[in-house]
Amino acid sequence: MTSIDAKEAASAMSDIASIAHRVRQSTTYQLASLMLIWWGVLVFAGNVANYLWPRQGAYIWIAVNVVGFAGTCAIAAFENRRMRLRSFDFDLRPVAAFVLFFAFGILWSVGLGHFTPRQLGVFWPTYSMMVYTIVGLWIGPALVAIGLGITALTLIGYFFVDGAAFLLWMAVVNGGGLILGGLWMRRN
Repeated sequence: MTSIDAKEAASAMSDIASIAHRVRQSTTYQLASLMLIWWGVLVFAGNVANYLWPRQGAYIWIAVNVVGFAGTCAIAAFENRRMRLRSFDFDLRPVAAFVLFFAFGILWSVGLGHFTPRQLGVFWPTYSMMVYTIVGLWIGPALVAIGLGITALTLIGYFFVDGAAFLLWMAVVNGGGLILGGLWMRRN
């Protein structure tokens, strides 16, 4: 039997910690990429539908968010089962996070802010991207890049894209950006 000295042991432990970190990040990126693609498809469709039927915008976005939340729960449950992450305790924290996210957004965008439809079209994507960016500080740089990139393009559209074309801009920038970001995260 060969023995290793303290320096070799420390190096081996560092390698193990590095591998464990990469596996955790890869698993997290896998789930996050599915969520980004899911929400990207819904946001793309929501913006196109809002462009085609502008008077139905409130109903369209309520439907997008309800379907998005249900799909998010289904994706998370499927991935947990697929990765054999079985838990007998249902964790209400993600549900509470969604409720708080939307309640805070509604409070400011409708309750206190009284935003115009165009301002709502900028508020919700940038508000969502703030969360992606902050979470990315812990999970990995891909979410930071996606959040900041979509925010910048959203603001460019707000200031430089006129009229109803803004909704098509947002379909490509926000919906398409989430889809591309999800595909990029799958690669990483």
